[in-house]
This record gives sequence, structure tokens and C-alpha cells, in this order.
Amino acid sequence: MSESLHIVCPQCSATNRLPTVRLQQTPKCGKCHQLLFTGAVLALTGNNFDKQLTHNDIPLLVDFWAEWCGPCKMMAPAFAQAAQLLEPHVRLGKLNTETEMAISARYQIRSIPTLILFKAGRELARQSGAIGTQEIVKWVKAHLQP
Repeated sequence: MSESLHIVCPQCSATNRLPTVRLQQTPKCGKCHQLLFTGAVLALTGNNFDKQLTHNDIPLLVDFWAEWCGPCKMMAPAFAQAAQLLEPHVRLGKLNTETEMAISARYQIRSIPTLILFKAGRELARQSGAIGTQEIVKWVKAHLQP
């Protein structure tokens, strides 16, 4: 029997059970039939944040940002490129600290941009300040080493 993972659909938020061997095979959601991995950054909101955080068996990297933040805007293309490099092993999402103040307060976001890497609903690592694509990828991989 092969090992399986729970993957939350980025479109409809349905939880899918996916055999690990199918992770690299462009799997689709069993409910909405959309791709589970698109290489794109997921917009996180109060409606989908907790489910993505706690129901995914893959790590979640969150960019806490705001529209008015210059460094956040500068880092956005690097974060998008990192999503293409890290999926399907890590889900990347952005959470707007201005529109989702309760979640920002829960994680005590004091400066932006702040990256937080989560696994199994728990914070593994935190990085404040804008960094480039390769730095994001290296930082994530360093914190996911066994």
C-alpha cells in the first residue's frame, strides 16, 4: 500500500487524499477537477488560511505583506518564482496584513514582509525582510531538512 498525503485544493478548499507517487503527476482535485498545484502563489484569507495551514500534509510558506509596503512589492516576483520551484512539495501563500488583521495579530507580525514556514500547523521558521528567489528556496529547504 502506498503512502498518501492530504492536499487542500487551492481553488475550492476540498481536502484530497493523494498517493505520494502522484505528487509530481499534475494531480487534480476530486471535487472541482482543477489542478492541485499550479506553481502560483495562493491568496490566503480568513476563509482559507486555517484549512490550508492545518489540513495540508505539505509545508505552507506564508508571505505576510501589505499593499503599501515597498519591500513587499519588490519581493513579490521572487516569491512567485519560488512557488514554481518549491511546488508540489511546499504550498506558498500570501496573506495581506491590512485585510487579515486578526491572523496577523495571532502570529505577532511586527514588520513586513515576514515569511513564516509552517508544517503540520506549527511554525518552523520565520524570516523578516525582503529576500530573493534563491534565498527563499535555500531558506525553506534548510528548515525542512530532517
